[in-house]
Amino acid sequence: QVQLVESGGGLVQPGGSLRLSCAASGSISRINRMDWYRQAPGKERELVASISTLGTINYLNHVKGRFTISRDNAKNTVYLQMNSLKPEDTAVYYCNADVYDTRSRLNNYWGQGTQVTVSS
Repeated sequence: QVQLVESGGGLVQPGGSLRLSCAASGSISRINRMDWYRQAPGKERELVASISTLGTINYLNHVKGRFTISRDNAKNTVYLQMNSLKPEDTAVYYCNADVYDTRSRLNNYWGQGTQVTVSS
């Protein structure tokens, strides 16, 4: 069994910064792609940023230049540094990962989500 646990969300003023973390634990052999998604009230979940095992990165256009995704493979952790936050960034942020377990089975996992609220 594999678990993803996010942390780092909270309330921040416009223009502020937050750093989200997502730590994977359990019967992990290797983690492939790690992603951050978000879902705002009344909207569909959208992909914010993605990072492959080799470090290939993609961003949602609306966050390019403001958000930075990174990962620490030794810690099975992915991060999302969010700068110059805007009210429209308000959402629940979810971590998602493709994980090979110790029996070489590949499965997709979601974290429980962390709330980010950008408001004055």
